[in-house]
Amino acid sequence: MSSAAEQLAANINFSTFAKAEELKKRLWFTLGALIIYRLGTYIPLPGINPVALADLISRNSDGILGLFNVFSGGAVGRMAIFALNIMPYISASIIMQLMTTVSPRLEQWKKEGEQGRRKITQYTRYGTVILAAFQAYGIAVSLEAAGSTVIDPGWFFRATTVITLVGGTIFLMWLGEQITARGVGNGISLIIFAGIVAELPSALVSTFELGRTGALPTLLLLALVVMVVGVIAFIVFMERAQRRLLVQYPKRQVGRKMFGGESSHLPLKLNTAGVIPPIFASSLLLLPVTFANFYGGEGPAWLTTVTSLLGHGQPLYLLLYASGIIFFCYFYTSIVFNPEDTADNLRKQGGFIPGIRPGLKTAEYINGILTRLTTIGALYLTAVCLLPEMLISQYSVPFYFGGTSLLIVVSVTMDTVAQIQSHLLAHQYEGLIKKSRLKGSRR
Repeated sequence: MSSAAEQLAANINFSTFAKAEELKKRLWFTLGALIIYRLGTYIPLPGINPVALADLISRNSDGILGLFNVFSGGAVGRMAIFALNIMPYISASIIMQLMTTVSPRLEQWKKEGEQGRRKITQYTRYGTVILAAFQAYGIAVSLEAAGSTVIDPGWFFRATTVITLVGGTIFLMWLGEQITARGVGNGISLIIFAGIVAELPSALVSTFELGRTGALPTLLLLALVVMVVGVIAFIVFMERAQRRLLVQYPKRQVGRKMFGGESSHLPLKLNTAGVIPPIFASSLLLLPVTFANFYGGEGPAWLTTVTSLLGHGQPLYLLLYASGIIFFCYFYTSIVFNPEDTADNLRKQGGFIPGIRPGLKTAEYINGILTRLTTIGALYLTAVCLLPEMLISQYSVPFYFGGTSLLIVVSVTMDTVAQIQSHLLAHQYEGLIKKSRLKGSRR
């Protein structure tokens, strides 16, 4: 027999959506915020020579700039005020998560609930400003060293670039928090999602242009379309996959009434780390290529050798990329999910896994299952990311068809749709409660 929530979900239709005024306001707010973000990606930094910048970006399209240009929605290619995008905030968040495992003070804040989370969020914002300032200064110096890209190089250009780019990142950080609070979905993820999706039409046009000119065979183009559809379906299946551990709660008597005796599930996702592992692994591997391109081919001999070995599709690159994804899967999963804390919370709530002793044994049992799930998740991420890498290297397929981009687009879409469904369910619950109250008052 289906639950009440499942019955309500089955009754969700367009008329239900039309009546959900609160949800429509949230959707319009989200859409308006993303439009503002897209407008900001077209406002260029002052003092930039657009012709020289286009030449610089074209030479670095295979490096880390090409990857960041994908995530920023083309803002890096235009060197707009949102060129840093939301990446400094993501980096600061990951650093804070790492610090909570080594700092007793931060770990204590994490356990304090809402007040502790506010303190961690505040320090994350401070870290975002510091990281954005360093990255902005590095961009300013790199642009000056790239020849005629800067019209009037000097400290004034560096200062204006740092202030503008840091201000853009802070604004996007605030905008993402507003989307999360007043819109639908996770604001930070939606900003990256909007950047990738906005540039997809141009990537499709360039890909079909390759097919029209014969650079990409027609059969291969059709195979690429089928592959993208298949990869999306595979990502959806794997991202929804989870292992549910049965949790039992004992019965307890309060007065003359008996409470408890219920059972629930502890869901463990197959891919707990999300899209962080491929982003980190690809960023690290693209650093030598980026440095070599900034040297203009006149760098040290060892750098040229490393760059050739780490080119797209090269065996060493694929091996290191796969190793990096697997490493960061285990590393990031160990940060975001602590089996000991989970086992301790279950013990405090009186819950237990049947056949497993509460406490340390439960933590070891959860850790063993999580390790096996992470192994499958790491292999899944590796397969999804390596297949497009081979196509990018062999047939110059745009970055937008890479595994990381598809992972972000599919994952964010699934999370946003799930939140929309939860809002619709809440709206239906409110309608049922109002009807029951009216019936009760009539009686």
